[in-house]
Amino acid sequence: MNRAVTPRQLVLALDHAESFARDDFLAGPSNAAGLALIERWPDWPDRVMALVGPEGAGKTHLASIWAEASGARVLSASLLARGDLPAALATGALVLEDLDSSDIDEPALFHLLNLAREERSFLLITAREALTALPVTIGDLASRLRAVPAVTLDAPDDALLRAVLVKLAADRQMAVDEALVNYLATRIERSFAAAGLAIARLDEEAIRQQRPVTRALAAELFQV
Repeated sequence: MNRAVTPRQLVLALDHAESFARDDFLAGPSNAAGLALIERWPDWPDRVMALVGPEGAGKTHLASIWAEASGARVLSASLLARGDLPAALATGALVLEDLDSSDIDEPALFHLLNLAREERSFLLITAREALTALPVTIGDLASRLRAVPAVTLDAPDDALLRAVLVKLAADRQMAVDEALVNYLATRIERSFAAAGLAIARLDEEAIRQQRPVTRALAAELFQV
């Protein structure tokens, strides 16, 4: 006897635009210090500053807000060696994004820090771990990294995590109710990255099954 099989709709890998505008930044205790730093520019304690925090903590969003306000260019740390450093600092402000222990070009980073100081440019570095924890072998570079003031972004509290879930759902034009948001918030890791993955998974599964996004669907996907 043949069993009827419900067709599953294919999901296209479409990009979902994420706004990095100031009005779309969700503030809370975990990122208050980072937001305060960005909003007090150019009255910074130092012309070279660092934003440190886990993936999805809001570093890129804050850096984008600052880049818009300051006219800063943005350079990925992985491209530092191939970058034209004088040109990168041409506007007097630069975001060096995602400085990670796996992609440090020590001579290039040392040169950038020196050049930023010499030209009195503003430099904002984003990283997942403290700059003092980066495994560098050039002694003078280690000394300069220790001298960079850092602001740390922490994991979001319950209220902020729920607000992030609602925003991410809205970005995908998903209608979510309080019951669903509360369910998710208690079953995912307390991070912006986990919130993004959870909403994406819900969206994709709802499309595949041609079902509404509900707490029942979430319960199927996120069982404890």
